[in-house]
Amino acid sequence: MADYYTLLTNAGIAYETACKAAGTPIKLTQISVGDGNGKVYNPAATATALAREVWRGPLNALFQDEKNPSWLLAEVTIPPDVGGWYVREAGLWTDTGILYAIVKYPESFKPVLATSGSGKEFYIRSIFETSNASLVTLLIDDTVVKATRAWVMSYLAEELGKLDGKQSVRVAATGNVVLNGAQQIDGVAVIAGDRVLVADQTQAKDNGLWIVANGDWVRATDANSSAKVTPGLTVMVEEGTANGDSLWHLTTNAPITLGTTALTFKMLAGRTGIAAGTYKSLTVDEYGRATAGANPETLAGFGIKDTYTKTEIEGMIANASMLPVGTIVAFPGANPPVGFLELDSSVKSAALYPDLNAYLAGKYNKGDEGAGNFRLPDGRGEFLRGWDHGRSVDAGRGIGTYQAEAFAAHNHRYFDGTAATFDPAGNWQAGNINGAAASISVGAFLSPVDNGSTMQMVNAQNTVNTGGTETRPRNLAVMWCIKAWNAPVNEGSIDIAGLAVLAQQATEFHQGTAKVATQTQTEDGVDDTTIVTPKKLRFGFSASFTSNGYIVFPKWMGSLIMQWGLSPAVASGALNTQAFPLAFPVFPFVVLINYADGATQVGAGRGSPWQLGNWTKTNFNWSHSGTSANAQFYWFAVGR
Repeated sequence: MADYYTLLTNAGIAYETACKAAGTPIKLTQISVGDGNGKVYNPAATATALAREVWRGPLNALFQDEKNPSWLLAEVTIPPDVGGWYVREAGLWTDTGILYAIVKYPESFKPVLATSGSGKEFYIRSIFETSNASLVTLLIDDTVVKATRAWVMSYLAEELGKLDGKQSVRVAATGNVVLNGAQQIDGVAVIAGDRVLVADQTQAKDNGLWIVANGDWVRATDANSSAKVTPGLTVMVEEGTANGDSLWHLTTNAPITLGTTALTFKMLAGRTGIAAGTYKSLTVDEYGRATAGANPETLAGFGIKDTYTKTEIEGMIANASMLPVGTIVAFPGANPPVGFLELDSSVKSAALYPDLNAYLAGKYNKGDEGAGNFRLPDGRGEFLRGWDHGRSVDAGRGIGTYQAEAFAAHNHRYFDGTAATFDPAGNWQAGNINGAAASISVGAFLSPVDNGSTMQMVNAQNTVNTGGTETRPRNLAVMWCIKAWNAPVNEGSIDIAGLAVLAQQATEFHQGTAKVATQTQTEDGVDDTTIVTPKKLRFGFSASFTSNGYIVFPKWMGSLIMQWGLSPAVASGALNTQAFPLAFPVFPFVVLINYADGATQVGAGRGSPWQLGNWTKTNFNWSHSGTSANAQFYWFAVGR
């Protein structure tokens, strides 16, 4: 027999047998320790009590051994405030007071602070074997039991493992992976000990949280049982090209049997593959995340079906809702509306009005329009008449032709109160009407011609009439105009085509466009395709028109600087310095001086009364040996 052991007592075996027969559980509630009556001894199964009990308390824990299910482990912690004796024996007690098991314990002293100078908690753990461990239950008083650190840590780990929130994983697999050995997953080289979320296995039952190993992987301890893999399980992914910094959760509903139930994990938050930016159209998943984006420029791109396309609208406007090109309309104003031209026989550009040119087809051209042009019909002062087109009312005319005025054939009759007519059988000379003599109104009578065989109207100048050059009804003067283009549809493109020449680079010989030159281009003076503004011309120019002044020309004029002045009156023989009003940025080319009275002019010579010395950017030296005690001179300098 081993040195230290646990025995079920005969009384305990009898109690267990009775419980099995009655179908009731074995209830263990307390554990006691004793000092063996002052010595070590070997407990026997016949014992009903300890040799000498020194302390009794409630059991802290009672559970099956992980590797041997028929073994039960009983634990108790003796508080630090009791002791002063050796522990050599222990006993497990039922709720009915029966010594169920007795333990031979290694001799250990349990100190107490009050008498021993130190105190400590004393932990006792006993293992005993039972025929049916599932029948044994533990009755404890939660207010007095104490747990060991190991038990607490194990319990916490177990309980934390049952929570939905799990410890983060290093990577999440993007497809089916072999659950064995180190490997590359989502751009990360995983090694032994790394946590991995496997969410896309061919066998979905194998999805879950795994620990990488050099051999076969094992499930992570916080997700290695059905109780720990619960609906809503969430886990963060730390790294990875596609899945890094994402949050995943388990969407499979209960009940879940780990290793049997197909597990479905979905990304709750994280990268969706769409680049950061602004989009007009988005695709959103069930979690409200944008998974795709686009910037369509058409109605079809937005999925709008209850409207017409641009082409369809243009076609309807051109063919239905607007007058077609070539329509003639009268306007009571002097300015044609947009899209119309006056019918004034003017010459127009075929490039500007391609539709109208195609419609008229040169019908009104006279031959002098020039290449690329056509002529409009002339509607000024004209009435419009419908083309006969086979009716034979105005037969023989082509459409668009002009027609002179005409009068229909007719007779004039003289009417009196009886609506009488001249009677050929009467006496014409006497003015017989219907056989009876009657007077003829002045200005409206007939007279025989020559021998009296024919009649004509005489004294026609006396005929009453309103006079004029044409026959016309009452009318309103309007401007006849022709539709030249569909303004809302293609007016812009027509204008652009017409302005194509003007959009070309302008030169001395061709009208066109040119951009404004930069200041650098203006100053360099070599570009011939831009124009210069007055401001840029003025840049760099400055002047001071005083007795001691200057003019600074802009860079495009060579940056030339001219300065002038009148020296102060100085004594003879003295060397004087004359400062320039403005320093030359480069150097003066020349400095000239002459007497203020104009009598003598000298340059850089040394033989005259005036001596001009060296000059710098800021001044020049001079002196004079003249007779005048206080002489002045004018000076002039040119440079850059």
